[in-house]
Amino acid sequence: MKKETIFLKLAVILIGLPIIGLCIFLLPMTARDAAESSMKMAYVLYGILIIMYVTAIPFFTALYQAFKLLTFIDHNKAFSELSVKALKNIKNCATIISALYVLSMPLFYIVGEVDDAPGAILIGLLFVFGPMVISVFAAVLQKLLQNAINIKNDNDLTI
Repeated sequence: MKKETIFLKLAVILIGLPIIGLCIFLLPMTARDAAESSMKMAYVLYGILIIMYVTAIPFFTALYQAFKLLTFIDHNKAFSELSVKALKNIKNCATIISALYVLSMPLFYIVGEVDDAPGAILIGLLFVFGPMVISVFAAVLQKLLQNAINIKNDNDLTI
């Protein structure tokens, strides 16, 4: 591995570790606590937990794509269609995560109403807008990289 990207690869791994811990330890504890609370609230919390577990799939897919992108950079293939495809996959995963949390916003609203906590809705909005920012950023990078590849191909054809 090149030393330029080793820090970023380590960061990608370190980003995934807390989410694995959340999925293995914290979310099951929350589900257990929800089961002990009122039945109405338990169903709402189960819905949120299911959404969180489902969003872990595109999250780890996006992390894998980011790791692949860093590997392409290591092998001097940064300006290739493979990199554009990896960025497209990251964009799609972030969009899927945002869409799933948009669908779960009514559940966050119910939690906010029952607990009289308007902060619950703001937490739900963070889950929506965080991945949306990543999606837009990946789309911009994808377009810039595609344009750079097109310019490079035009220059390669010019004698």
